[in-house]
Amino acid sequence: MELIVVLIPTVLGGLVAGALLSYFVRVWLLDRRREAAKSEAEALLESAREERRGLLLEANESALQARSAAESEIKGWRAELRKMEQRLAGADTEIRERRSDLQKTEQRLVNREENSERRAANLDRREQALHDNEDALESVRAEVEQIKESQLAELESVSALSLNEARDLLMRRAEEEVQHELALRYRDAEERAREEAEGKARRILSQSIHRLASDVVSEVTVTTVPLPSDDMKGRLIGREGRNIKAISGATGVDLIIDDMPEAVTLSSFDPIRREVARVAVTKLMADGRIHPARIEDMVAKAEKEVNGSIWKSGEEAVFDTGVRGLHPEIVKLLGRLRYRYSYGENVLQHCLEVSHLAGMIAAEVGADVNIAKSGGLLHDVGKALTHEVEGPHADIGGEIAAKYEVSGPVCACIREHHDDDMSSVESFIVAASDAISAARPGARRDSVEAYMKRLDALEDVGRAFDGVEKCFAIQAGREIRIMVQPESIDDVAASKMARDIVKKIEDTLVYPGQIKVTVIRESRSVEFAR
Repeated sequence: MELIVVLIPTVLGGLVAGALLSYFVRVWLLDRRREAAKSEAEALLESAREERRGLLLEANESALQARSAAESEIKGWRAELRKMEQRLAGADTEIRERRSDLQKTEQRLVNREENSERRAANLDRREQALHDNEDALESVRAEVEQIKESQLAELESVSALSLNEARDLLMRRAEEEVQHELALRYRDAEERAREEAEGKARRILSQSIHRLASDVVSEVTVTTVPLPSDDMKGRLIGREGRNIKAISGATGVDLIIDDMPEAVTLSSFDPIRREVARVAVTKLMADGRIHPARIEDMVAKAEKEVNGSIWKSGEEAVFDTGVRGLHPEIVKLLGRLRYRYSYGENVLQHCLEVSHLAGMIAAEVGADVNIAKSGGLLHDVGKALTHEVEGPHADIGGEIAAKYEVSGPVCACIREHHDDDMSSVESFIVAASDAISAARPGARRDSVEAYMKRLDALEDVGRAFDGVEKCFAIQAGREIRIMVQPESIDDVAASKMARDIVKKIEDTLVYPGQIKVTVIRESRSVEFAR
């Protein structure tokens, strides 16, 4: 019983303790579950926030990409607009240039029409003068006939001459009187014209200077290269001629090996090729290794060296004349003229001289010095391409200058320096400077044989006239002095003879510059005192 009493409180205490323990365990589990749910909720919230941030970043990136694409497209549109504006500006410039060219062409046509009208008026005046001269001659003929009849009657009565002899005598006298009278009148008219020509002296002098020098071209087409010894000829030829064939094939120049001791000749119409071949052959001889592969290497090096020399020569010419703003291709063409010769004269030196002359003349007459100097420097630039492009060098030079945007007045100077009609004062100055440079003594040379033939032909022209005692061509053919017989040629006839000789020289001979004709009539009275 006592055990039951003891067990009941114990059991009850255990039940109470178990209930309390169960209650506390349940509360603890509920707290744990609550904390786990809270942690899971916080994790879900954090993942939602991360997803939101990712979505925001993607949206921002998409917006930035869309903005960049829009800006790129806008930039493309702007570039297209700028290109269209540039095209429109270029079209406007081309239209203005074409309008300018049309205006220049129209002005040139107007000038030619005016020149034609002036020439027609001059021809009318000359025709009228010829009619007047014919009338005067008719009256002189009538007077001669009257004198002839009277003298014929007198001669028949007082002399024993036959009719034919008397007729011949009268005709000779009449012709002599008429020629003497015409010579007197011509001399008087010439003196009056000389007195009245002071105001027109500049134009007459300029037109005289403007005469071209010669129509005969003497080009240098060969170059001689000295050899250290005659054994080098065999090495240049090579086995079965392979070396000489390789040199000709690589340079385009004929290598002539003849009996000339210790020298070979390079032949080609292209001076640049000749210079490349000369430099390459010189390098090969200095190197000593002569075979086809080495030849190609040396030719490539020679081409590079010659191109550098061409560029340097063009730059020096531009710097020397002070002409600025030229395209590099124009400078190269100027440098190529260093190896070009015309009438035996170096074309680049001739261009430099013409540029300086044109600049000085333009400064004296008040023309544009820059245009004159540029036109003088570039007037023969077309000669650098005459072996490659067909046509006159003046037209080629004008087209090349226009292609590389040289100013219009300078292009006109280049195109017109061999024309009779000039569109500007600067064109005329360049043409005159070209004639001065080419015609000065010593500027151009010819072969000895052609030179002697020209002197002989000049003296033959002087000896062909009656009354000439001696004839001498002096000053390298630029002056001819004629000694006449004083008893058969008087002062008036000597003046007429000088004009006739000048006319015959102009009609029959080809010569550089101008030729001075001097007719000398010397009378001597000799007596002896014994």
